[in-house]
Parts: sequence; C-alpha cells; structure tokens
Amino acid sequence: MSQTVFIDGAAGTTGLEIAGRLAGRAEFSLLTLEEARRKDADARRAALNDADFVILCLPDAAAIEAVGLIANDRTKVIDASTAHRVAPGWTYGFPELGAGQREAIAASTRVSNPGCYPTGFLALVAPLVAAGIIAKDARLSINAVSGYSGGGKELIARFEAEPDIGFRSYGLSLAHKHVPEMQQGAGLAHPPLFAPAVVPVYRGMLVEVPLSFDAPTADAAYDALSAHYAGSPLVRVRCAGDETELLLCKDDAATDAMELMVYASADGRQLRLVARLDNLGKGASGACVQNLNIMAGLPETAGLRL
Repeated sequence: MSQTVFIDGAAGTTGLEIAGRLAGRAEFSLLTLEEARRKDADARRAALNDADFVILCLPDAAAIEAVGLIANDRTKVIDASTAHRVAPGWTYGFPELGAGQREAIAASTRVSNPGCYPTGFLALVAPLVAAGIIAKDARLSINAVSGYSGGGKELIARFEAEPDIGFRSYGLSLAHKHVPEMQQGAGLAHPPLFAPAVVPVYRGMLVEVPLSFDAPTADAAYDALSAHYAGSPLVRVRCAGDETELLLCKDDAATDAMELMVYASADGRQLRLVARLDNLGKGASGACVQNLNIMAGLPETAGLRL
C-alpha cells in the first residue's frame, strides 16, 4: 500500500525536482491541489492533515505556518526551508552527519532538510571536528560557488535575463542564514566566516574550506573522512590527483551524490577541502527524498540519481 505525500510549494524549483524523483514510484502517491485551490486555506489544511508525509518547499514564515496547521500526531514533515534547521524538537536531515543520525531521522516526525552550502561544509568539517583534527574553537572560513538555480525562481529569472552576470558575490553582511546550522552541525564554538557566490551555470556547486596546521595533517584528514564515509552510497572521498583545476559546467548532469576532495601542500600542513555536489540534488531535493525514504522505512537511495 502506497503512502501519501503532499508537497506544499510543489510549483517551485525544489518541489518540482522532488516530484520528478517520486514519479513512477509505487511506494508513494502524491496528493496534489489544482492551481485554483492552491491558495484555498481549507483545501491546503486538509491536504496537510490527510498526507502521511508533508514536504515543505516554502519560505520560512510560510513553512512555520504550515506546520501549525497540522492538527494530528500522524503526519510526518520534512521542511526544506531554513525555518527549523536549528529548532528544538526537529531532527537535522543529514543522515551521514554522524553515528545514529539515520536512526534519529527514521524515528522522527519532524525533519529539517539541510541547506545546500551547509551540506558541503558539514560533510567536510563535522567528521574532522569529531576526530579532533579540527579544534572546536577553530575559526573557519568557507568559500563557495553555486549554480543560480539555488536562488529559486527570482534568481533564475535574473540570471537568464541578464547574461552579462559572470559572478555574483553576496552575503556581504556576514549574517547569512546558513551560518547557524553550519556552526551547530559541526559543533564549533565560533560561527564560520561564509563567503558565498553564484555563477552562470544552472546547477552544481563547489564548497571549499581552507585549513592550515602546524604539523602535517593531510593524511590524517583524508583517513578520517574516508573512514567516516566508508560504505556510504552517496558520499565519496578521494585524495586529489594531479588535476590543476575544478570546473562547474553548464551541461553538468543532475546527481544526488557528493564528492569530497582533499588537496594538500607538499608538506601536508596546508589543506583545501572541497565538496562538489548538485545544489538541487544532495543540496536540496535529493536530500529530501533520501530522508523520505529513511522515514518511510525504504531503501535509502530509491529514486535517487547516483
């Protein structure tokens, strides 16, 4: 018997990608509202309460409102907004984050989907903090670039209407909404300095964390990451080869996997940790479906693009 899923905000970029991953899967059936009923408060409330699973692809305030409309203890919620990522009572939906995280997600009725940039940052940093390689009181920085689809319909329209944009740096107030989940998820004493940018490719992202140590640390960092993700179906770790550049290309295929790379100086004291992922895949919709599979007791990678 299939379980019902209602995607609130199904017309947005993330919602459409989630629906695409669920299409044709017999384990789930989508509850949908016709265009004329999407803004009907009663119809929306009914869908939120009738579904076995609700996936929220909404702005933060609307996501909080939607959760408040659920009047039963049966419906399980995955929130793709920022609203609940550091909120008490919500399970952080990054199964690979640490021991017991998958089990916590499976047992939860309220799961917050990670942000795309935090997914890359935490994949690189959290295991190294846990292993004692990065100190909890370290002051870290993140340099990252993403495809413009991560900004939703408004940014997509802007990039497609303004082809002269080659690089868009933002978050210049140093108060980006992703920082709290980065700090909390990694167990850091200080908020990291986050420098995000958008480039004129539709999808894909590179998240980089530069590190400097007094002693050679490259091998230990690589070994810790490799051990942490051993057997992971979606996260792959590799020691950098002799490549001289990393590229985001306009025709990069959609993927729900993530690649982690360790670049090091000859003496092993300076590192550039890099995560390469699809901002719409492991960074958003793919992660939602991964969490949905876990919560529904299904194979974790069902419907995903590996």
